[in-house]
Amino acid sequence: MLSDRIFLTALAISIFIHGVIIFHAPGFNPFCFNLKKKAEENTEIRYLKKEPEINDIRQKTPRKADLPLKIPSRFSASRVAPPPFINIDKETLARKDRKILSRQPEFNKPVLTKPDVIAVKKRITMPAVDIDKINNPSYLSYYQIIREKVRRAAYQNYTHNDTGEVYLSFVVSRNGFLSDMRLVEEKSSASSYLREIALRSIREASPFPAFPKDLDYPRLSFNVIISFEVE
Repeated sequence: MLSDRIFLTALAISIFIHGVIIFHAPGFNPFCFNLKKKAEENTEIRYLKKEPEINDIRQKTPRKADLPLKIPSRFSASRVAPPPFINIDKETLARKDRKILSRQPEFNKPVLTKPDVIAVKKRITMPAVDIDKINNPSYLSYYQIIREKVRRAAYQNYTHNDTGEVYLSFVVSRNGFLSDMRLVEEKSSASSYLREIALRSIREASPFPAFPKDLDYPRLSFNVIISFEVE
C-alpha cells in the first residue's frame, strides 16, 4: 500500500511539473487551434501568370554567332586539301639566327675606278720665221693675221696625240686667196698625220683678208712652222 502511494505521488508531481513547463513555453496558446483552422478555411489561393521579361527573351533568343554555320556541300571537309607539311629544322634556324646576331656591320671601302680616258692638254704654237729680215710693219701685221687663222684651223683638226713640227710655205694673192702651197720635208719632223693636218689647216683658213694699201704687191709668200705639242 505504501508503494502505491509513493507511485501516485510521484506521478502527480511529474504531471504538475510538465504542465507548468508547457503552459510557460513561449508562443503556446491553447486557444489558437480554432483560429488557425478558421484562417485556413477563409484563405483563397490565386495563381498569377508571370509576364516574360525582356532580358529572359534576349537570353533565350539565340544570337547569330551561336547559330550553327552551314557549310555548302562543295566545301565539305572531305574535299579540302590538308595544308602541306613543312619540316622545320630548329637547329638550322638557330645557327642562322646566331650568324645574323654575330655578324658585325662591315665597312665597304668605295672602289675608285680610274678613268679610261685621261685628259690631255694639247698645244699648238707657230714660231716666227725670219722676222728679223722683214722691215715692213704692214707685212708683219698681215703676217700675224694669217698665222692666227692657220693656228685656229689647226686646233680644230688636231684630234690625236702625235707631236712634231711641220714647215710650210704658201703664196697668197692680193685678194687673199691661196694660190700655191708646199710642205718643206727637210725642215719638218712630224708624222704623216700631222703633215696632213697642217696642209688641211692652211686650206681651211683661206681665203685670207685682202692686202692692205701699203702692200702694193700682186702676191706675197709666207713661211710658217706649226708645232704640235701635248702637255
